[in-house]
Amino acid sequence: MSITISTAGHVDHGKSSLVEALTGIDPDRFAEEKARGLTIDLGFGSAQLPSGRSMSIIDVPGHERFIRNMLAGVGAVDACLFVVAASEGWMPQSEEHLRILELLGVSHGLIALTKVGLCDPDIAELARLEVEERVEGTFLAGAPVVETDVVDGLGLDELRAGLDDLADRTPAVADHRQPRLWVDRAFAARGAGTVVTGTLGGGQIRVDDELELRPSGAAVRVRALQSHHSHRTKIGPGNRVAVNLSGIGHQEVVRGDVLVRAGQWHLTNRFDASLTVLSTLDHDVSRRGAHAVYVGACELPARMRILGLESLSPGETGLVRLHLPHRLPLLPGDRFVLRESGRAETIGGGTVLDVDPVLPASKASPDLSVDRVVAERGWVEVERLALLTGQQRAPNAGRWVVSPAVLTDTRARLREAVHDAGPLGLDVAGLSERDRVVLSLLEDVVVEGGRARLVGLADPFENHRYTAALQAAPFTPPDPETVGVNRSEVRELVKRGFVVEQDGVFFAASALDAAGSVLAEMLAIQPGGVTVAEVRERLRTTRKYALPLLAWLDSNGVTRRREDVRIAGPRLPSV
Repeated sequence: MSITISTAGHVDHGKSSLVEALTGIDPDRFAEEKARGLTIDLGFGSAQLPSGRSMSIIDVPGHERFIRNMLAGVGAVDACLFVVAASEGWMPQSEEHLRILELLGVSHGLIALTKVGLCDPDIAELARLEVEERVEGTFLAGAPVVETDVVDGLGLDELRAGLDDLADRTPAVADHRQPRLWVDRAFAARGAGTVVTGTLGGGQIRVDDELELRPSGAAVRVRALQSHHSHRTKIGPGNRVAVNLSGIGHQEVVRGDVLVRAGQWHLTNRFDASLTVLSTLDHDVSRRGAHAVYVGACELPARMRILGLESLSPGETGLVRLHLPHRLPLLPGDRFVLRESGRAETIGGGTVLDVDPVLPASKASPDLSVDRVVAERGWVEVERLALLTGQQRAPNAGRWVVSPAVLTDTRARLREAVHDAGPLGLDVAGLSERDRVVLSLLEDVVVEGGRARLVGLADPFENHRYTAALQAAPFTPPDPETVGVNRSEVRELVKRGFVVEQDGVFFAASALDAAGSVLAEMLAIQPGGVTVAEVRERLRTTRKYALPLLAWLDSNGVTRRREDVRIAGPRLPSV
């Protein structure tokens, strides 16, 4: 088992030093970071905890100018290691990082009070009390506060034990068999090619998996996997992972790209969401201004519309519709942070509610309900509903999930149509696929011969008058018009097999059987064959009817034509 956590806290409070002390890895990768003593970009470390559990740490920059990089690091973590220096106490980025973590739904954490060796014990105790007061009412309320100092190694063992306990308290990342890896770093490894790193969510990936990179849509293959410096053939959600990809150059991948399986996600550039405005903001939030959305490791400019209101006040929660410049694989429940680019400030964040809104913004009232998604669409295919909501629902009509109101209306409309069709029944071929599915659900309707009738009504074709007229004159059959029968009835009789059409002449099915028996008797006496004239005379009919009748017998193998006579066919009845 493993856990992925991020650091958080104000600049120069010792986050990177603490990561190096815990993991033996200096997370500051760039010369500029080492020269300035300032974390600029994301850093990474890993270690084994006392229990044997693996831990990955994402070290984030604390300076306000690099808040965008911080957001890329905390977008997919399980929990946080919140760092406050005892020598300085609570600072502006302490507050901002805490609020960002809350907006992103991080719900578990541990607090490290660093640099206690630089303080008198009384100062350290005051710093502890201040931290506990500041986190009251947040997800860090009641979290353990571990006093540390990396210079003399104070509290590191206690911190490792606390991280083990944090891992026990943090729920495991669910495996929905729908992997998604937000890329937070891409580079070229010597002899391997393109490598991307990120925290895997949603499902498992394996070596040789075929994936796609969004938003470009490039098809890639997993050449190799590595986690905690060990090669893996497969890896599950919740792990930090380095993925060696074939099919794409490292210059074609940027932070914020995302690896997914093709066809498993609805890709959207517009979504409805809840938005909670930070209570510390000193102004209302409206659609005006330049906004940026942070989701996963991705930063995108966004146009925002507040649903139902003109603005939201500090501390208020409302509904918004956000428009992105390109499509992302999102699901309801995903968390995001919203910043105002002009003011360079975090204004709030919230939860994605609908990744494919169908109602105009003036009428939309999104929530996380699957029933709402179905109700707004009426009909949703089961597979598409899973893409839109991340939840599986059993179909209630064919391959669809249909809203109760639409299903009730459709049943009533079809039952009325069947009733109005009378004994003849409703021609099912004229219905849409959806209507045919609902028709099959009606208990008081039966479908026979392609027509739907109310149960209990006699089949008008069972003893139809035209069939009776044909049977009364089997070899001199009357035309439908002479019996007063319309062509639609005749077509239905033919479809049912009561009547057979041959070359524009209609025969009762029984007449063809009788004709076959007569031909069998004639050919038993004259095995060399019989002529049309002989058949016509024997059946007491005319050439008008004898020719189509013999054509039908020939085509069905009862007889065969040899020059001017008919001889026995393979299906000639025995005498």
